[in-house]
Amino acid sequence: MANPSRQAVNFAAPRGFATAFKADCKETFFPDDPFHEMKHEKPLNKLKKTIQYFIPLFEWLPNYNLRLFRYDLLAGITITSLAIPQGISYAKLANIPPIYGLYSSFIPPFVYAIFGSSKHLAVGTVAACSLLLSETVGAKASPQDDPTLYLHLIFTATFFTGIFQTALGFLRLGILVDFLSHSTITGFMGGTAIIICLQQLKGMFGLIHFTTHTDVVSVLGAVFRRRNEWRWESAVVGIIFLAFLQFTRYLLSLPIAKDVDMYFQRQKRPKLFWVSAIAPMVVVVVGCLFAFFAHAEKHGIQIVGELKKGLNPPSIQYLNFDPQYLPVTVRAGLITGLIAMAEGIAIGRSFAIMKSEQTDGNKEMIAFGFMNIIGSFTSCYLTTGPFSKTAVNFNAGCRTAMSNVVMGFCMMLTLLFLAPLFRYTPLVALSAIIMSAMLGLINYDEMIHLFKVDKFDFVICMAAFLGVSFISMDVGLMLSVGLALLRALLYVARPAACKLGKIPNSSLYRDTEQYPGSTPIQGVLVLQLGSPIYFANSTYIRERVLRYIKEEQGVSDSKTDIIEHLLLDLSGVSSIDMTGIETFLELRRILDSKGIKLSIVNPRIEVLEKMTLAKFTDAIGKESFYLSIEDAVQNCRFSLHSSKTTMEESLNDQNVV
Repeated sequence: MANPSRQAVNFAAPRGFATAFKADCKETFFPDDPFHEMKHEKPLNKLKKTIQYFIPLFEWLPNYNLRLFRYDLLAGITITSLAIPQGISYAKLANIPPIYGLYSSFIPPFVYAIFGSSKHLAVGTVAACSLLLSETVGAKASPQDDPTLYLHLIFTATFFTGIFQTALGFLRLGILVDFLSHSTITGFMGGTAIIICLQQLKGMFGLIHFTTHTDVVSVLGAVFRRRNEWRWESAVVGIIFLAFLQFTRYLLSLPIAKDVDMYFQRQKRPKLFWVSAIAPMVVVVVGCLFAFFAHAEKHGIQIVGELKKGLNPPSIQYLNFDPQYLPVTVRAGLITGLIAMAEGIAIGRSFAIMKSEQTDGNKEMIAFGFMNIIGSFTSCYLTTGPFSKTAVNFNAGCRTAMSNVVMGFCMMLTLLFLAPLFRYTPLVALSAIIMSAMLGLINYDEMIHLFKVDKFDFVICMAAFLGVSFISMDVGLMLSVGLALLRALLYVARPAACKLGKIPNSSLYRDTEQYPGSTPIQGVLVLQLGSPIYFANSTYIRERVLRYIKEEQGVSDSKTDIIEHLLLDLSGVSSIDMTGIETFLELRRILDSKGIKLSIVNPRIEVLEKMTLAKFTDAIGKESFYLSIEDAVQNCRFSLHSSKTTMEESLNDQNVV
């Protein structure tokens, strides 16, 4: 007897392959549906908006005015004061001549202003990628023994980084960046900060010879083995500079934020942001004056040395595609490119959220890619969106990407007229600047938070942190990403399932474990599956469903625990493959042998289409599909074919036999 109030399931004809494939591709590659607003536009307006979408410069430049420029001018000058010492410092970290750090803050900002979608991101070199390039490329070509070859390989790795990032952007594969989880990035940045800080002990102690390895054990071993090279003068100057930088960051305006989301809550005097922003420049200027007047070189304090005037020379002719070095440059380009993308996109999005704005991750990848491709042709090495510079840019009041253009022009003037003045910069001053920037990247609070909330996330974080610190940067990153992927595979292979019960005085059905007050339906077992059903998890799902039935009926032959109907709620199942359908057919055969009827509740369109094409709906009957759990339960109550009396008679007949 059917339930007269039952709502019918829509068994529409399955969509054609082209229609379904188009919908899947759109959802995969264009989840934000960027062209939705252009559907009803005239052809000319559609062309205009298409150009504005792919080249964001044309979107904000027509509305640009002098009032906005005043803010961007101040922000651009401010981040230039930070870009100069950071450029020199990070070039030193990458073991290339310091002038290339300044070159890398000249051309890329102009490129990003054209193609970038973030209003607040300030581009430049970053410490982690600088060290990773040095470690990876330095394993094949020594920066000391063959500095020319080493520099050319750095340019080539930057070129491959740009190609990789641009390809991902055009192919709309920003999803790959999502595999670098928050836990992985937290651990990686913390481990990187540790080894970068330890690397700076060379400059702090004025060491001449040092190890090429980056792990903690090798670096500390090299420091203590070279005690005869320690210079107390260099250590004293370095400690003074470091203390000054930390003082300006902590007490005046910008404490080193350990989490972008908490950044603005932790500022103490926001109006004095410029104090800590120009502190690195103050250290460089004071260091130059000290080194010049005190003849610091004679006292064991090393200086940067000659910096030539002039703009970026072309470097396209130096790209090295020799098969002997190709694996190293490609590997360095891919790894650093992925890290640079993840860092730049995450930082851009975080600051955009503060203004209730959005950034497009795929546009950002294209912008970063073009930056690095053009940069590799013009004597630049890898650039992205560093946190410290972006934070200063935001606080300086930037309104558009024009602040990057201002920084580019200021850097051009520096290269044309001021670069030689920085030749007296003490290396210990650069070491202090790097150490001060890195100390805030060790996010102890977040690691403790991960431990409290999710132990597996904590393990992923620690794998990156300890792997980077004690093995190498790429190994630590791969260990962490591997564990994260393992966790994702476990979620796929062991999907969540739960038994549902009815909430009293309502038509709601909820997890009986989460809601102990929910009541089971006598003779009916309701199970909810919450993930796609694939070959990897279909066997587990079958076994788990049978175990639920066994647990429900009990190990004894209790007459009141008989299950006659099994309802599978597929509301949370987004897709199914042929193995999953075969598993359902096998499960139905097993249930039939036990006298249990299988019914399906609320399958999604993709799932129902597959079941229709595979004739599964015909195999179990369309009457076994329901729109809601309430409909299914009501219909089961109408059609129950077993009763206590029938069971007793059956048992009596068996006893007689």
